[in-house]
Amino acid sequence: MARRRRGARLPVVVLAAVAVMSTLAATGSRAGEPAAAEPRQPPKATIRYTEYGIPHIVASDWEGLGTGYGYAAAKDNICTLADTYLMVDAQRSRFMGPAGRTSPGQNQNTTTNLNSDVYFQRLKDDRVVERLLARPEPDGPAPEVVEGIRGYVQGYNRYLAETGVENLSDPACRGAAWVRPITELDVYRHAHAEIIMGSADALLDGIVNAAPPGASAAAAQPAPSPAATAEKIRDAMAVSREQSMGSNALAVGSQGVSGGTSMLLANPHFPWQGKNRMWQSQLTIPGKVNVSGASLLGLPAINIGYNENVAWSHTVATVAPFGLFDVQVDPLNPTMYLVDGAWERMTSQAVTVDVRNADGSLSQVTRTLWSTRYGPVTTSMQGVPLPWVVSAHAVRDVNMHNLRALNTWFRLDQARDVHEVVDTLESTQGVPFFNTVASDRQGNALYADIQATPNITDEHARSCLTETGKLLFHQTLRLPTVPPISVLDGKRSACDWPADPNAVAPGLLDPKKQPRLIRTDFVGNANDSAWLANPEQPLAFPRVMGDSGAPRSLRTQELILTAQRRINGTDGLPGRGFTPETMGQLLFADNSRAADLALGATVSMCRSVPFGLILVDGNLVNVSEACPILAAWTSHDYTSDSRGSWLFAHYWSFLQGGQGIEKLPWRVPFDPRDPVHTPNSLDSGSSAVRDAFGRAVLALRKAGVPLNARLSDVQKVSRGGEQIPIHGAIGQLGVLNVITPGQVDGKFDIVYGSSFVQQVRFTADGPPQALSVMAYSQSADPNSPHYADQTKLFSAGAWVTERFTEEQIAASPHLRIKVLD
Repeated sequence: MARRRRGARLPVVVLAAVAVMSTLAATGSRAGEPAAAEPRQPPKATIRYTEYGIPHIVASDWEGLGTGYGYAAAKDNICTLADTYLMVDAQRSRFMGPAGRTSPGQNQNTTTNLNSDVYFQRLKDDRVVERLLARPEPDGPAPEVVEGIRGYVQGYNRYLAETGVENLSDPACRGAAWVRPITELDVYRHAHAEIIMGSADALLDGIVNAAPPGASAAAAQPAPSPAATAEKIRDAMAVSREQSMGSNALAVGSQGVSGGTSMLLANPHFPWQGKNRMWQSQLTIPGKVNVSGASLLGLPAINIGYNENVAWSHTVATVAPFGLFDVQVDPLNPTMYLVDGAWERMTSQAVTVDVRNADGSLSQVTRTLWSTRYGPVTTSMQGVPLPWVVSAHAVRDVNMHNLRALNTWFRLDQARDVHEVVDTLESTQGVPFFNTVASDRQGNALYADIQATPNITDEHARSCLTETGKLLFHQTLRLPTVPPISVLDGKRSACDWPADPNAVAPGLLDPKKQPRLIRTDFVGNANDSAWLANPEQPLAFPRVMGDSGAPRSLRTQELILTAQRRINGTDGLPGRGFTPETMGQLLFADNSRAADLALGATVSMCRSVPFGLILVDGNLVNVSEACPILAAWTSHDYTSDSRGSWLFAHYWSFLQGGQGIEKLPWRVPFDPRDPVHTPNSLDSGSSAVRDAFGRAVLALRKAGVPLNARLSDVQKVSRGGEQIPIHGAIGQLGVLNVITPGQVDGKFDIVYGSSFVQQVRFTADGPPQALSVMAYSQSADPNSPHYADQTKLFSAGAWVTERFTEEQIAASPHLRIKVLD
């Protein structure tokens, strides 16, 4: 089938959108206003708000589109955005003090303001972003990116000027001295910070605190053993991965849907607070682009969404976006290191930041940071010390010189089918640490792990990994979602990541070597590697991209089984194949794969405990009350009304203890020939099972939580004085709708989990049909009407029926129009 020329067929949208622009240009009127006497130039942008404050922005060019996006995003979330610009400008210590916590990476509050400022000030001093902006495509931004960001700055600053800092609705930054107009450079720095955040959590503190030892200390200290270092890093990375953002995505092709040609489910599990919040919009330039979905707040493109012909999402991948180099240092002069038999001198760099003192006065803090030819020196990874003794460790970040992701997303917004999605991914290699899952109107389902990946082929790894590197790179990790970490021999220049002529930039893996799969039944990903995107067609790929032939997470099992059962019609729902109704029902059923596998054995164990007593740390715990509660939890779900689910969640956390599922006491071990159904059959006679269960019962009683508490009694968030129950559960329970509760500013809240959830269906003709819900709502401003409206919708397991065509938008009973001249 011949592909149509880009922009050649946008019949309804083009005509209707052009009519809107032309009418407003000719009359200058909003709904109900009298016409102006004289025609005038078209507005820069028109924002049409529909239900739940979702903006549909139409403009005649990219600059106007960015203006509308910037204005609307600032209106909803100016404090979150201003805080982000403060961070990338390295000014948090100046305004908020050095000891406060901040979140430059994926996780929440991982470092201090001072450490963050030193990190970002170094990037400013090195002009990293400015150098990238000076480059041509693909390294530098495409023209539409430049225009879109120029417009975004105008829109943001216009909202701030119209409102005034003193009159901002959100008390979090009303009247704050750190809220200011922004520049284009601020936005590019923010984008760059998002692109490199995959390495920030693990390495930022180690980089900004690295200092050479004294000569005597370097000569005297023994180096830690490779095995001990590798084990500590593996454990720390596993814990971090458990507590970090993730995602599910499922693309269903023509053979897996009912009443359409394809569907896509996008289910990112992003933080509910801070710079990694998502924000929903529709962006339209008649004849050029018409795309709807969500983006990371402040990036004026759609990151996860759909246009007339393609829908796509991203999931966090199992590629480590960085690598370490072990460099031998001179024990008498530890800032000298050996490469190819010759000594080289590290470079030092004094980085200075302003700091607010306790009395309100300002002072400066200066740190000296160190670098090698491979990159900056670090003395820790994920909190694990990497002593600078007989050797030091340097970091190479695969995304440090990546602004290409902006080009990637702007081009994805205009893709016409999954083949153009693949072409975009290969030609930009801008996606940072994400998989891409997509479906198109033609009935194709795509999985692709094509991204900025270190060029560490299996042969290069065999030649260059250190002993610690071999253990981190090849050993089975505690969790299958933890990426292989490379530690290469820095004594040999040949061990640097080689340049590949087929890659977009030096040091990147050839995109043709990266896995992709197009099918007409289904493909999906739940943060495991590419191996089982579809179990009927296992994929092969270089080890640097993840594992294969190893146990899959319970969430991956649940995703695959959900797809297989629905397509085969064996899930108990009517018919076969996915529809919007069944897609939504299956996601929000909140079924626990862990409960499917282990609940029966757990109840048997409970009933067999002598006298109902389990000894836990010297305390006898009576668990007899818990047995009938779990036995009655036959639905295995984490819906709000479920009873027994909270008890099982605590028990499972104690039992798994952060280790991979294959380490639990199963009677049937993992079998790579049956990876979706093994391991299984929990050993009810295991002492580990009894101990974990006793600890769970004890923990709930100490917390004053009834063992039969409904999930809604304990898992809820406070918004505007109202308690809103939140369904779902932690990913380790094998629940697709991941919800991870915790403490936020000293209060119980959701740290991360389902954020922007969207499902899209294509038919042979007609507009795409989409349902979505923003779990934490569009605005972080507690005074906004859209602070908690979709949170209540999410709580009820309900969806927003999206409006995509001009007719659908115009028919909204909640339509409000803002014209930006």
